[in-house]
Amino acid sequence: MTGKTAVSTTDAPAPAHTFHQGVRTGPFVQVSGQGPVDPATGEYLFPGDVAAQTTRTLENVRAIVEACGATFDDVVMLRVYLTTRDDFAAMNDAYGEFVTRYSTRGVLPARTTVMVGLPREEMLVEIDAFAVVAG
Repeated sequence: MTGKTAVSTTDAPAPAHTFHQGVRTGPFVQVSGQGPVDPATGEYLFPGDVAAQTTRTLENVRAIVEACGATFDDVVMLRVYLTTRDDFAAMNDAYGEFVTRYSTRGVLPARTTVMVGLPREEMLVEIDAFAVVAG
């Protein structure tokens, strides 16, 4: 097993606090929780639109996964954090469209969804990921 290395890319938002976008050790990649943030401006996008926030958040997750040499097919687990149960259906539709598009081998990642309070009021969703890089 190799040591931990930080994963960093300008294609996803810079961390707002004391953590890296992701960490890789050997074939294992943990992506830190991402939100609906524009990587270029650092602005939170799509206020009140959980579907659009879900897609933007998953794009940020995918960018970090790809920054360590993996693909979205290497993602084995996604954890979705929602601020309200009322947003589940809209999030689930956007999520399903995204993961189906980028899971090209036909095996979708496992998922857990929980209802929580998030650190920013404008955030309706946060998503983190765990990937195992082949070879």
